[in-house]
Amino acid sequence: MAALVQRLVASGAAYQTASLVSAGLGALLLPVYTRSLTTGDYGLAETLLTYLILASIPLRMGLQEAFVRFWFDDEDPERQRRVAKIASGSVLVTTTIASLLALAFAGPLSELLLDERDATLFGFGVLGLWSFTNLEIAYAMLRVEERRRTYLIATLINVFLTIALTLVLVVWLDAGARGYVAGNYVASAFVLFGLWWLLRDRLGFAISGVRPLLRFGGPTIPADMAVFALNVVDRAYLLQTQGKAAAGVYAVSVKLSTAVIVAVRGFQLAWPPLAYSIVDDDEARRFYARVTTWYVVVVGSVGAALTLPGQWLVAPLVAPSFREAEEALAWVALGWAGYGLFLVFVVIAGRAKVTVTQLPAALVGLVINVGLLVLLVDPLGIAGAGIALGASYLAMMVVLGLLTRRSFAVPFEWLRLAHAIAVLAGVAVAGELLLPDEGVLGFVLRSLALGTIPLALAITSFTTPDERAMLRALKGGVLGRVSAAIGRS
Repeated sequence: MAALVQRLVASGAAYQTASLVSAGLGALLLPVYTRSLTTGDYGLAETLLTYLILASIPLRMGLQEAFVRFWFDDEDPERQRRVAKIASGSVLVTTTIASLLALAFAGPLSELLLDERDATLFGFGVLGLWSFTNLEIAYAMLRVEERRRTYLIATLINVFLTIALTLVLVVWLDAGARGYVAGNYVASAFVLFGLWWLLRDRLGFAISGVRPLLRFGGPTIPADMAVFALNVVDRAYLLQTQGKAAAGVYAVSVKLSTAVIVAVRGFQLAWPPLAYSIVDDDEARRFYARVTTWYVVVVGSVGAALTLPGQWLVAPLVAPSFREAEEALAWVALGWAGYGLFLVFVVIAGRAKVTVTQLPAALVGLVINVGLLVLLVDPLGIAGAGIALGASYLAMMVVLGLLTRRSFAVPFEWLRLAHAIAVLAGVAVAGELLLPDEGVLGFVLRSLALGTIPLALAITSFTTPDERAMLRALKGGVLGRVSAAIGRS
């Protein structure tokens, strides 16, 4: 198991690095963006970007998930290349046709989705749809072979180009929402072309064997759409009922939850290839259970770090008109943490090849989300939208867990999970209720409270002997690599 953990940590680190850089620079630049864009412009741009990601799901046809799963079903390099060609060629065809149609009706579509006619803004969004969807397939090709260095370089280039273009368009040229959307995705198109050249032996139009992949991936499409719709429904509901400004402020609360989102995103990218590569089912069950426990500890700690000093994070990072983002920060962070746990059950369903079970779970979550939005947004504002998000992911986890337990039973460590949640929730709630919520003293005391989490886990004997040995081995491996790097320099 130690080797598997090392692979997960190494892959997660590689896949998170660009996100961490992007998040750090994004946090530094958030004051610039929120002063260069109105709350309405920011709300329009972020709402359009979420619509685009939602639209990319049916255009991928479930082939990204199927490609990752089928790659590990066959060790023959030629057949693996054929699977890659089927996935990349099919997605390129569908995205190109869909993008041309969307451009032809850009004006009416923008009015329908954004309640404002802006064909140019929507056109930049269509470019983003095309480049983002194809880039996801290219990134998947790197992940299945664990080409971490190439992945890291490509994603960092994407981050720096995106930031440079966005600054020029939004700040220097004052292009508003159009510049924000264009800056986010023009760079992705350039990176996509570079990866296509690098992966040219895996690209093609061998779509004749697409049916087995569609049979696997097809059932995931409505489920994935329903899951991601949670990120669209809340913004769309706020846009329609509370106005563009509320949607913009809520979008900033999502941006400020980046620490949790980055952790979840790294887990999302590293987890499926590793989870599917484990051949022995019993070993896989044990590993899935252990990873779930430590996911709760790590991501829960990050969430607590956002919750306790939340207002001190918001104030220096955004313009005064966006300060209300703090109201939803803790709930949005909790919701995203729940999404990462949901991914554990998605992989369980994928391993058992019962992906059809994802749809009812996702639909339950979507129904709960819509219902809670209607009930909570009017009295609670954007905080109500955050609560609805967290409750939805919790419901989806429960339903999918019940539906997959017979196909692939995982012995989750329920007592240890309860132990971790009790410590994390206890520190967060006690800090929120008992410690000052303003001034330097409040910030210092709440920051110190965060430091009690690992101490409380240690005192209550949370870690097992084999985990302590594994942590020492991981620490030694990291220090060894650092020492070697210093010696070479």
